[in-house]
Amino acid sequence: MDLTRPDGTPLRVLVVDDEVNIAELVSMALRYEGWEVRTAHTGSQAVAAARELRPDAVVLDVMLPDFDGLEVLRRMRAAQPDLPVVFLTARDAVEDRIAGLTAGGDDYVTKPFSLEELVARLRALMRRSGAHQVATSSVLVVGDLELDEDSHEVRRDGRDIALTATEFELLRYLMRNPRRVLSKAQILDRVWNYDFGGQANVVELYISYLRKKIDAGREPMIHTMRGAGYVLKPVSA
Repeated sequence: MDLTRPDGTPLRVLVVDDEVNIAELVSMALRYEGWEVRTAHTGSQAVAAARELRPDAVVLDVMLPDFDGLEVLRRMRAAQPDLPVVFLTARDAVEDRIAGLTAGGDDYVTKPFSLEELVARLRALMRRSGAHQVATSSVLVVGDLELDEDSHEVRRDGRDIALTATEFELLRYLMRNPRRVLSKAQILDRVWNYDFGGQANVVELYISYLRKKIDAGREPMIHTMRGAGYVLKPVSA
């Protein structure tokens, strides 16, 4: 079940963190959920973005270079009183400060955090605030390639393809982002949950495994973009 706004359009989430890498990583995970995402790296940028976007939820770092997350929230809630927020806090934040942050029914995660946990908490907050759940097809289709997320069956041109669990997760990520170039770092984080750097050769290895199963004897769908990453796209007619 996917979450949407009451009118059926994608949920809007504002991600606020002065660390650009973290903001981009979180944004990538939220776009993977099908949500519309905007980022900001300072308190003033965040307030301006919220005024323009009118987000359904905010991921908000407590420590920002100009003013802190509590002040950002106060200004946002002047316009949107019930805006749900998940705070990002340092592990050494004091207990009473955390209690103050979450007194309004909001939630928090401590750095370093799991993207899956952050997404789960955001989903729970938005569900409570009235986001609608809609049934969605479990089948991803790109060209003549089909992947069923529930049954884990994969077919190309009607023929079954057997994949290992890791190959399946890699293909699912590529198919959820068709025609979009995905870097090795992005793939590592989403499929293997590794931080940036190291182990990039495991991506090359599994891409080669996938190619042998998906593209063997057919027009290729998985392409290498030299120096940038990999992209999956349907075969041109």
